[in-house]
Amino acid sequence: MRKSVETAFEGITLYPGFLDGSGQRALLAAILEGLTAEKPYRPRMPRTGKPWSIHQMNFGPLGWVSQPEGYGYAELNEASGRPWPPIPPLLLDIWADVANYPAPPECCLVNLYDAPKARMGLHRDEDEEALDAPVVSISLGDTCVFRIGGFARGDRSRSFRLASGDVLVLGGASRLRYHGVDRIIPGSSQLVPGGGRINLTLRRVTKPA
Repeated sequence: MRKSVETAFEGITLYPGFLDGSGQRALLAAILEGLTAEKPYRPRMPRTGKPWSIHQMNFGPLGWVSQPEGYGYAELNEASGRPWPPIPPLLLDIWADVANYPAPPECCLVNLYDAPKARMGLHRDEDEEALDAPVVSISLGDTCVFRIGGFARGDRSRSFRLASGDVLVLGGASRLRYHGVDRIIPGSSQLVPGGGRINLTLRRVTKPA
């Protein structure tokens, strides 16, 4: 088990530098290989139809999607109509190391912050049935300014940076806290070709039998 850093929030644990340089490169290669089969796309907000500032894709039997009727999970890629690629084994290993949950993840949401002003507004990951399972977030590429708040959108929040190779676990008492990405710091990493940040979030969607 890698060394963790306690945060100010019960249930949120940061593993800085969980992946060293070689580990980051190996994981990036696995992600890019999967993205050759199913291309990332820009989802649209349900009510307004406005495109997001990021591109996304999924790995696993279920993929998180934003559709006109709302957010949820689907077995097929809404952009191509095909099943999502499988979750790379390296990500399953990370889940096994840090999630402390008796079942594997069913979804890996891939968010690509590939534009200078790409960001993610405050939100909660609440579309899963298995809310007792944590969300495991892995950062690759440029550092981001990550914001974590309370259980209502307007609650006081604080920010800290997530660098390439960091792993963040959101679970327990803080599983439903609002969180988001204020901004990306361009040029803070040379890992991703062309720059930008890749965020991978592992989720268990259904409750294990």
